[in-house]
Amino acid sequence: MKVVSGKFRGLNLKAVPTNNTRPTSAKVKEAVFSMLTPYMVDSGVALDLFAGTGSLGIEAVSRGFERAYLVDKAYKAINTIKENVEKTRAKDQFVVTKASAVDALKKFQSDGVKFDLVFLDPPYRMKITEQIIKDLVENELLNPGAVIVDETDYEIDLSDFERIELLKEKSYKDTRVALYQYGG
Repeated sequence: MKVVSGKFRGLNLKAVPTNNTRPTSAKVKEAVFSMLTPYMVDSGVALDLFAGTGSLGIEAVSRGFERAYLVDKAYKAINTIKENVEKTRAKDQFVVTKASAVDALKKFQSDGVKFDLVFLDPPYRMKITEQIIKDLVENELLNPGAVIVDETDYEIDLSDFERIELLKEKSYKDTRVALYQYGG
């Protein structure tokens, strides 16, 4: 697993030593960032909420984001994320948090943190991305124009949220990638 582009391009990242983490494949990661290109700001704050290895957040910083918050609740994942962040030699651009998604979002809300780019790639069996997107909006954790990348194996319904617009979606075998934008 490598960083695809930017200042950390070619950096080898460590995988989580467990079968419980499903890292985003290189093909899907390249496709995600290709899909994001027309919507991505040159800088900002990214959130990788089910970070696993931290690969997506590290890629965002590599491509110009000022900071990435990398969140996971598993000890092995957090240790791997810390090792991968160390490899970047830019530790000050990352905030690594061991917490559940719900607890992390509560902390970010109380700290006044807002995001420009959010990666959601929870374990497929959890089926919680719809609720997390609603929480991001209701708790005012998104800057206007923020993009949410949802990587799942199922479709979600956000039709009752007029401030969220589906920009693009694409399927890669069992993986569905959807980009949403927050209108503010």
